[in-house]
Amino acid sequence: MAKSSYRFGEKNRQTLLALAEVALPGGDRFPADSEGAVSRLEEFLRDIPDFAGKGYEAMATAFEQAARLRTLRPFTKLSAARQLAFIESLAEGSFPERMMLRVVLAPLKTARYGAPELFEATDGVFEIEQPQEVERERYMERAMNASDFDEDEELEADVVVVGTGAGGAAIAAELAEMGLAVVMLEEGDYFTRKDFNARALDMQKVLYRDGGATIAVGNCWIPIFLGRCVGGTTTVNSGTCYRIPDRVLHKWRREFGLSDFTPEAMDPYFAKVEKVLQVERADPKYVGGMGRVIADGCDALGIEGHNPLLRNAPDCDGQGVCCWGCPTDAKRSTNVSYVPLALRYGANLFYNAEAEEILVSGDKAVGVRARTKKGHTLTIKSGAVVLSCGTMMTPLMLLKNRLGNRSGQVGRNLSIHPAVGIMGTFPYEIRGYSAIPQGYAIEEFHDEGLLYEGAFVPMDLTAGAVPLVGAGHTEAMEAFERMACFGFMVEDTSRGRVRMGPGGRPLITYMLNDHDVARMKRGMEILFRIYFAAGAERVFAPVAGFQEMWDISDVERFRESTLKARNIEMSAYHPLGTVRMGRDANTSVVSSTHEAHDIKGLFVADGSAVPSSIGVNPQVTIMAMATRAAQFVAQRVG
Repeated sequence: MAKSSYRFGEKNRQTLLALAEVALPGGDRFPADSEGAVSRLEEFLRDIPDFAGKGYEAMATAFEQAARLRTLRPFTKLSAARQLAFIESLAEGSFPERMMLRVVLAPLKTARYGAPELFEATDGVFEIEQPQEVERERYMERAMNASDFDEDEELEADVVVVGTGAGGAAIAAELAEMGLAVVMLEEGDYFTRKDFNARALDMQKVLYRDGGATIAVGNCWIPIFLGRCVGGTTTVNSGTCYRIPDRVLHKWRREFGLSDFTPEAMDPYFAKVEKVLQVERADPKYVGGMGRVIADGCDALGIEGHNPLLRNAPDCDGQGVCCWGCPTDAKRSTNVSYVPLALRYGANLFYNAEAEEILVSGDKAVGVRARTKKGHTLTIKSGAVVLSCGTMMTPLMLLKNRLGNRSGQVGRNLSIHPAVGIMGTFPYEIRGYSAIPQGYAIEEFHDEGLLYEGAFVPMDLTAGAVPLVGAGHTEAMEAFERMACFGFMVEDTSRGRVRMGPGGRPLITYMLNDHDVARMKRGMEILFRIYFAAGAERVFAPVAGFQEMWDISDVERFRESTLKARNIEMSAYHPLGTVRMGRDANTSVVSSTHEAHDIKGLFVADGSAVPSSIGVNPQVTIMAMATRAAQFVAQRVG
């Protein structure tokens, strides 16, 4: 349950005030603001689930205890010099020590730089004035808030689709266009551009699952960001649109027996999706300074294959807040593309309705029962059920209902495209925050399993990612206009697992193998060299022992180092594979038609059915697969 009020316990508050004062001091441009930082952090924690706030307080307490154990004094009683020395020792310490510091300090950094006056000082977008009303088309009458129900409801449909992200919205629109009676169920709320104020933390609380606090644990610690709203993760992604590489489809045919998935067979589905999304290359005008940095560095090193990205945002004006709801509806996420299309074709949508039970009769799925926030039930009897809850939640739905797991593969085979963002400062203005955050790419190394894409985020989130403390952190942030941020993801061979965790949340484990660590290391080295070739003054790396790099000699030192998974701070955005597709019912969960091997009429159309890591942003692949799957669902209903 969400909180209505929040304030740190007094001991933790004093610890955090002291931490902010020494780790985030004032500088030449930005004055110190420890009280404001702690207060803004409390404000953020006020409206996210209790477990996240309690977890943060537990880490703050652990931080204080660590100080007592190491120095024999409370952190608040140490001199400023000893406080800073203690923080720096944690930053270079063991994996648990570094993770504790990361958990405690990163949100505090973000809160420190979440003050509107700092955005104004850099001419950044702090908040956008939202329209009071957004024109409501008549078909929107078929989008209903289940929270308004005052009693239990029961309906009938040909197909019920659970989830409105890339897979669910696309298959719902396709089925509705065929003339079938379709009901879409969405756990989250339906937000429109009048709700998107461009404030990253405000939007993160309402658009992301658990406020963005979904984490994979193992030999590393990887946040995985998931949308929870109409549109799912498409509402909060960067709009990048890649087709799946042909070599991956060839692999699927070899390893999973998916002979129908040829580039030629999939082409019309991709073409249809791209038409709906209005996919085109990012306008160089809005790619901005980050594109110029990468182009200059690549040209200096002779690296080819760098260019603006294909995106689903034909009218983008480069406001830089794609991942917190597009404030102009330029991005054709499913909340403004496929969901309205499905409604226009006659589908119905019930949002704020959490699916709990898959109804079964004999060997066939015959509907879904959902629950509203008021505790009422919404029962949809149907000829077929499509699960599109996403890679983390679809396996939990199957496990909870004890369906589809004869192979024992439900929740297994998780790939995530682990990613790293690298920052640096330059002797010239870049202003990457006044442009498309992910508008440029380097594809030269894609066959090696490395795909580089823009990764700029607003000032407050940038501050949370800068891996420095003290005056160094302040100096870096005061150069924000001259800062670059670019990243890459790895086509992982590592795999993880999703289980049912406390409170019905996903418990995610993931072990990064040595092969992927080596890819990570190569990927970082290439980007370091690109930055220095483009004239970087210094580079900030999320790697223990290499947080700050000054010249190419540091890159050589990095090259010669031994890197472990636990040394790297990563994130991930593309979970796939937990209900994987395949011909063999003993090693997969759904067939090439997306229907579960174990039970008729139960289909999966989301990232969980994608059988392997694909090495590109997956939304267009998921949509194309869902578009293809509609014919098989229609056949089952017919």
